[in-house]
This record gives sequence, structure tokens and C-alpha cells, in this order.
Amino acid sequence: MSYLKKNGGDSLRKCYQCASCSVVCSLSPQQKAFPRKEMMYAIWGQKENLLSDPDIWLCHGCSDCSTHCPRGAKPGDVMNAIRSYIIDYFAFPKFMSSALKNPIFLIPLLLVPAIILFGLLYSNLDGNFDQLNEGVVKFARFLPHGILEAFFIGGNILIFTFAAIGLSRFWKNLGSITLPEKKKSFIKVLGETIIEIISHKNFNTCPSTSTKFWGHLLIFYGFFGAMATAGLAVGALVLFDLSPIPLFHPIKILGNLSGIAVVVGCSVVTFKRLQTKSDKGTGTYSDWLLIVFVFLVAFTGLLTQTMRLLEVPFLAYNIYFVHMVFIFFLLWYAPYSKMAHMFYRTLALVYLRQNRREKKMTIFEALALFFFKV
Repeated sequence: MSYLKKNGGDSLRKCYQCASCSVVCSLSPQQKAFPRKEMMYAIWGQKENLLSDPDIWLCHGCSDCSTHCPRGAKPGDVMNAIRSYIIDYFAFPKFMSSALKNPIFLIPLLLVPAIILFGLLYSNLDGNFDQLNEGVVKFARFLPHGILEAFFIGGNILIFTFAAIGLSRFWKNLGSITLPEKKKSFIKVLGETIIEIISHKNFNTCPSTSTKFWGHLLIFYGFFGAMATAGLAVGALVLFDLSPIPLFHPIKILGNLSGIAVVVGCSVVTFKRLQTKSDKGTGTYSDWLLIVFVFLVAFTGLLTQTMRLLEVPFLAYNIYFVHMVFIFFLLWYAPYSKMAHMFYRTLALVYLRQNRREKKMTIFEALALFFFKV
């Protein structure tokens, strides 16, 4: 209870179990509907039930339940706080998740990649930063791509090993639903779930999230487009010694379109959150931290390219350094930030689909079941 109150679920005590939230939710299953039972678990302090409940991850945060709650209990905010608690509980090491949720630790967390990158930079330039003002802008001279990629990949392997530990704990703990006699194939269900996530099908089911849907979609495709661009750029460098990549090269076009998509998507989501009425909640520190840093990564990336094309070495190199710090911050801390919901939600959806947990029936489906037993 105390954790939920500190992380956006302070309205929990107002709930008196009327089930309006479950009735209005478009994603709630027919049997044992959420978020009513999750609100009940939270009020009664049934931590184990919350930790093992995969239904929590069916919620996509549209806050229709909060809008229609007659008591102002904000079930949407409570569900968000519960998901945050689950990530915090299973995270390894746990203190990292706690640090990402506390603004006091923002500067120390930023200093970690900043100090590492500055050490690489200082070693590469032998402490002579004046040489960067000479000649054309070449980021490979500033921070060699090989060394940068080695630290980046090495760090990611370590961090995502930690993430795998947390996710395996989460998967083993899932339960609280009636298991079918025959499960679906994990691989098949994983493929179906990924297709569902890529299409944002469930995200668009909520009737009041059209603006948020497009913002999230732009961020989603822009982010993965940027990651694909980074991978292709490394391949182009290793195989064809192509650096810098020309402005109208397909790889560069993909990168620029992806960056623009992320900037626009973050702006849309931010605008939507700022205009959201307080009864629906506007997000926690963790929510805003992710939005801001995803935006900053894309924006500084586009700005870095602009300064390089304009041949302004001082600004180009300094913005590039900041850009790299933001990238390392975003990806190295992904298993502990709000970004971790991407992994936990995917596993939970796989579990639910594998165990044939069905969504709420439409009126036509209900009538067909009642009259024709189909």
C-alpha cells in the first residue's frame, strides 16, 4: 500500500468495489475481470496475488476506468503503480530500479555514462581537445566507433543479462488464472503476441486513446527504426568503410525519418498528458523520465547531424557527446525504467494467450453463447 501511494496510487482508498472500472474497460476479460480484482488485492495488501497476476499487463493505460470512477479512485493510476511495483520487485539488482524512480539519483545516474565516455574521449585525444577545432567534423576522430561499440555492446550484454534474471523470476511467478487442459505453443504464441504489439491492436481498442495511440505508434516505430539504423550503420562501416553516411543514403533516410517520428510522437504524447484532466492522472516521475529521455535522444541526434552538415565543430562534438550520454542512459537503464514494461508486458501477454485467457465478449458473442452455445 505504501509503495502504491508513493507511486501514483494514493487514491486507492477511495475505491468501494462498485466494478464500474471493469464494466467500462474494453480490454477486460469476461471472467475475473480487471481492474476490480486488482484494486481489491491492493486494498487488502495481497502482494502475492498482485505479483502473480498477468491481467495487470492487459491494461494499456487509457484511463477510461478513472474517468468513469464515481469515487475518483483512479484505477488507471493504481494499475500503473502496480506495474511499477512488479518491475521494482523482480528487478536485479533491485536498488537500480529504486534509483530510477527517485529524482534524487538522476544526476548520479547520468554521471555514470558521462564519466565513461569522457574517459574514452580523453584517452583518444590524449587530453588535447583543441585539435577538434581543426578540419571537418569527423565523429570517428572524436570517439572511435570501434571502441564505442565495444563498450556499448559489452554494457548491453551485462545489463540485459540482469534483465533476463528479473524476467525469468517474473515468468515463473505468473499464475492466478485457471489453466486450460492444453496450452498453446510458446513459440507460436510469442509470434502472435509480437504481431499484436507491432500492430498496436489492443492499444487502439480503448475508445479514448486515438491521440495517444498515434503518439505511441510514432515513438514505437521511430525507436526501433533508429535501432535498425544504428545496426545498419555499423554494418556499412565494417563492410564498406562508409562513414559518414551520405545524407540521401537509404540508411540515413531511415535514421532521419525515425528521429523525426520519435520527436513528433513524444510531442504528441506530452501534449496529451498535459491536457489530461487531473481525475485521469497525468503520469509519474518514471513516466516523464522515459518520455523526456526518448525525446532528448532523438532531438540531440538530429541536432548533431545538423551541426555536422553546417560544419560547426564546437557544437557538433559537444552535442554528439551529450547525445551519446543520453543513449547510454536510456539503454543501460532500460530494465529498471518505465521502458522495462515493454519486456514484462510481452511476457505477460504471451502467458495469457498461451493459457487461452479471453477478452470480454461483445453483446453479439454473449447472445450467441447464451442461445446457441457457440
